[in-house]
Amino acid sequence: MSKRPTSKRFPLNRKLRVRRAVKSKLAAKRRSVPPRRRRRRTWWLILAGALVGFVIAAGIFYYRFLQRRGPATEHVAVSWPPSLDASDAASLLADLELTDSPATMEVFLRATEAESCFVPGPHLLPAGATPRELRAALCREPDRPRAKLTIPEGFHRFAIADRVHKKGIASREAFLHASANRELLQPLGIEPGAVPEADTAEGYLFPATYDVPIDTDPNEVVRMLVDEANRRWNKLRELHVEGWKTLQEEFDWGRREVLTLASMVEKEAVVSEERAVIASVFINRLRDPAFPKLQSDPTAMYGCFLMPERIPSCDGFNGRASGALNRDAANGYSTYVIDGLPPGPIANPGEASIAAVLSPADTDYRFFVASGEGRHQFSVDYADHEKAIERLRELRAR
Repeated sequence: MSKRPTSKRFPLNRKLRVRRAVKSKLAAKRRSVPPRRRRRRTWWLILAGALVGFVIAAGIFYYRFLQRRGPATEHVAVSWPPSLDASDAASLLADLELTDSPATMEVFLRATEAESCFVPGPHLLPAGATPRELRAALCREPDRPRAKLTIPEGFHRFAIADRVHKKGIASREAFLHASANRELLQPLGIEPGAVPEADTAEGYLFPATYDVPIDTDPNEVVRMLVDEANRRWNKLRELHVEGWKTLQEEFDWGRREVLTLASMVEKEAVVSEERAVIASVFINRLRDPAFPKLQSDPTAMYGCFLMPERIPSCDGFNGRASGALNRDAANGYSTYVIDGLPPGPIANPGEASIAAVLSPADTDYRFFVASGEGRHQFSVDYADHEKAIERLRELRAR
């Protein structure tokens, strides 16, 4: 009896038959679904796909918006109003050209609850900032970017204001206002000026390098500089006890007068070792009744930074002294016009110049003239001074 042959493909054929049966049942089931229901299901699938696509597109747009920098090319100074909501804030930022998409900026501000952390008052908002950077500045977040602020010795507060603005720390106008704010300066220990124009922080803004967050409250910037000046002053006063005592007893000076003369020394001296000698020249003049006028060019020049509109000779001022500027009776800072010291400091002196005033060289000099390469020729009497000037003219003529 012969055996029936078996096929090795039998299991595969069986699987195919099962699959066909399943497909047939599914097709029958689909044919049993009403056409309207099938169309509705199709529309729901299309709508869900469109919604997913919209969400993805919106997410990409929002992400790119967060990376996009505003159109402004310069730092923008603004006094930020209190109680702004996200809509008004976004509109204001658009008006300031800090964003070109106020609607998306409004969404971002709402999403990050920026309205609850806005700090009203003066701000210097960075040019070309991203939305996150703008929020960090407006909320004065502690981890916002920082800038190195270096103030050279001899900078007056107007030059400091320019640098503070350039670094994106505070606006020029806001810094100048803060550095003349008596309500701020008095608690910091700054003595009142002899005249209203001199009642500022000039001389008390210590020249050094500071690490400052961008868009900092200008009051805080002034306070930082004055705090450093106070610390240095206390140290110098302890190191030069006798010199400080002499100036107090002989001239009835306070700290403001010391800083005023130190600022003159700072502007006149170039070579460090001449500071104490130049300080001695001015102190010798103050002691000599024959020299009521200190006759220092930098004092006259300062008037053109402080009150140019009141000094006719400041018209066309190019940063250099002139005979007309020195002699202008309207220039209340010119020591060619007034007796003794000017009303206040004309710059911010460093430690070396303050120390030179507290401990001046022991000399009889009353005159000095620039001799080149930052050095000066010193003389005791006017005849020697004229000879020194003539010799310098001859050398320059060769």
